[in-house]
This record gives sequence, structure tokens and C-alpha cells, in this order.
Amino acid sequence: MSTVKVEKIGGLAGFGLPGSKLKSSGETAISALSPADQAWVEAVFQKPRGSQEAGNERDAHCYRITRTKNGRDQTVEVPEAKVPHALKACVTDKLR
Repeated sequence: MSTVKVEKIGGLAGFGLPGSKLKSSGETAISALSPADQAWVEAVFQKPRGSQEAGNERDAHCYRITRTKNGRDQTVEVPEAKVPHALKACVTDKLR
């Protein structure tokens, strides 16, 4: 079963960045997502690198999304506003 790993990074608290005391991460099975969210995941990995980048929003979060396809990890970073709720909902905060 394929899974998608999701990490919330950045923001005022610096989630997930080096030196941060907080880690926000989770994962979900691709099959557990709605057809629309599955299509979004596929599409986000098809876009050229950098096309998902956020503007210059101060203290904005983004999500690092990783999937394994053909035995290789693929990772993209997407601005928070563009990430479907189902992917955001699988993320939990943990103290390091």
C-alpha cells in the first residue's frame, strides 16, 4: 500500500527546521484519500519544481510531501493554502 508522508514546516515557530523543538508530521495511505485528493497528490508531483512555491508570506507554513514511486522517494514543498484538508489532518505535533 502506498503512503504519503506529510511534514508541516516553517512558520513563526519554525516547525521542522533545524534547531526547532517541534516536529509536525504524519502519514496517510493514498487509498484513504478521496479521488480528488488522490488526483491532487499525483498532479503536485507532475508540476515542475518551484511551481508550488509560496510567495513572500512572512512566517508562512508550507508542507513537505513525500511519496515513494518505483522504489524512489519523491518530495515536494507546497504552500499551506494549496494543501488539501485531508493531508493537513494527518499531521500531529510532537516535541523533540
